[in-house]
Amino acid sequence: MTVIESLKKRKSVRAFTNKEVEVEKIETIFEAAILCPTGVNMQPFEVCVVSGDKKLEIENKMIKAFDNNQKEKMDYQYYPSEWVEPFKSRRKEMGLLLYSTLDIKKEDKQRQIEQWKANYKAFGAPTVIYFFMDSSLEKGSYIDYGIFLQSIMLVATELGLATCPMASLAEFPTIVKNELNISKDKILVCGMAIGYEDETEKINSFKTQRIKLEEFIKFYE
Repeated sequence: MTVIESLKKRKSVRAFTNKEVEVEKIETIFEAAILCPTGVNMQPFEVCVVSGDKKLEIENKMIKAFDNNQKEKMDYQYYPSEWVEPFKSRRKEMGLLLYSTLDIKKEDKQRQIEQWKANYKAFGAPTVIYFFMDSSLEKGSYIDYGIFLQSIMLVATELGLATCPMASLAEFPTIVKNELNISKDKILVCGMAIGYEDETEKINSFKTQRIKLEEFIKFYE
């Protein structure tokens, strides 16, 4: 599989089988992903691969906190405080398409809530990867992390695995850090669901569109 083929095949999967992810594949993924470039070779990555009982403990505590409206503040602000165009429309379009795929009506708030809570279960993936970095680092390290995360997803795709990078798994940083014995001084960047795609689930037919080349690139001579 070429890099271009992996890029085209990769998608955010939101329903997984219960087949466990082989440790050897996880190791292969990270042995390749760590080769990605970082500013002055900082390599700001701290990674926890979580499965089994520990995964269940974390997701159950997240769901309980969500149900009890015990929201936490993320370690950094992922989304803008106020949405402007064209980002506002793109966000709305994605939400409408997702609910349409699942036949969730606009007025069906309970199903919308249940679908959101599926985030905290990593959509049933057998393994969740949590990503941390030192709080002394600056915005440049988020760029490094983006390169690292993409590398992970592309290699996973080549190995026949499915992934979903998830900011929602970083919404309860205190819970995650306590369960994984991670210092409070660390930044929880995000989580990632990883496993094998359940191709029978309708939600996995959902795929967002990309803007055209002329919408984001200019050539100069």
